[in-house]
Amino acid sequence: MTMKFIRIVSSVLLFYMYGCMQNPPVVQDGNGSVVLKAVWDKSIDSIPDIVPLQNAQVIMSSQYGMKIYYTGSDGFLRLNHLPSTIYSISIKAAHPADASIILVGSIRGLNIISGQTSTSIDTAKPVSSTGIAINEIYSAGPVNNIFYIYDQFVELYNSSDSVKYLDGMLVMRVNGYINDQIYAAGGDWYHNGKMQGVTYIYKFPGKPGENNYPFYPKQFLVLAGEAIDHRKAVSTSIDLSHADWEFYNQYMAGQYDNPNVPNLINMRPDNGTKFLISLAQDIVALASGKDTVWTAGIDISTIIDAVQYSSNRNLVKTIDDRIDRGVALYPPRYSGKSIQRKEPGMDTNDGSADFEILPAPTPGRQ
Repeated sequence: MTMKFIRIVSSVLLFYMYGCMQNPPVVQDGNGSVVLKAVWDKSIDSIPDIVPLQNAQVIMSSQYGMKIYYTGSDGFLRLNHLPSTIYSISIKAAHPADASIILVGSIRGLNIISGQTSTSIDTAKPVSSTGIAINEIYSAGPVNNIFYIYDQFVELYNSSDSVKYLDGMLVMRVNGYINDQIYAAGGDWYHNGKMQGVTYIYKFPGKPGENNYPFYPKQFLVLAGEAIDHRKAVSTSIDLSHADWEFYNQYMAGQYDNPNVPNLINMRPDNGTKFLISLAQDIVALASGKDTVWTAGIDISTIIDAVQYSSNRNLVKTIDDRIDRGVALYPPRYSGKSIQRKEPGMDTNDGSADFEILPAPTPGRQ
């Protein structure tokens, strides 16, 4: 019986080995290639001048994670042995003549197939860079059945190596309409270089250029809608009693004010409600404060960072490309989840590539 059993097992193994030898895979996964060329347009007075983007940081994101590479002196990046999947690619480099400007570009939906070489050219565009970015947004609400939504916060991060100052900066909710019909928040409706649709606008104390409120390198700052321990109202919520700043509406009767947390002050006397952003889709913007006339629109050149987010993948992007070129995917209402940049402060001017959904908010940390 033993010898017969061994002969049967051996025959089965030989059958499978023979079958595998007869039908080897034609192409193995993990053998895709890509050739990227990064350029930027330094044209002046309509004279074309497209040049390679040297030593640019290239961030490749896919279902397999994120990796960082750099272009060569010719602006090219050549990679082999990549798994087959859809990649999102962000390109970022310092402006060679102006430290306050960075050059950013993005490629979405690049399909890399094993055994094939994908090629792409991306033209980076100049955007203002202060080193300050909106790093996390939480407004979806905790898991609850009483529609509790007051534990919202916006987190900032200083990714630079120097102290920045918050004096006079603005934090805004941008969710406006034009002609009461067309949803176009964050757009330059009148082609005058201004972002329209500001609904809430709050200000840090002081004036731009003053140095009273430092923001230290690699520091997180939590701006709470209400700086209280929200777990006392809903156990699945979070504690924001130790937030760094609190939105305070001095025009709202009975507005709670945590005396241990400094305030951002409401700039709209006609707004008598709490600072709240939408649970599912909205725009949050941070500006230098050099332009505060929100009724005419905020000058786009003063926008430090802005994020349009939505739980609807099919939402039409309305924010101006000079502010951001994507829409960050947002979690469902009352999910207790937030969105956060994949790397602290990593801002490639494409929210759809920069952010990821977190299973739980992480105020004050990554």
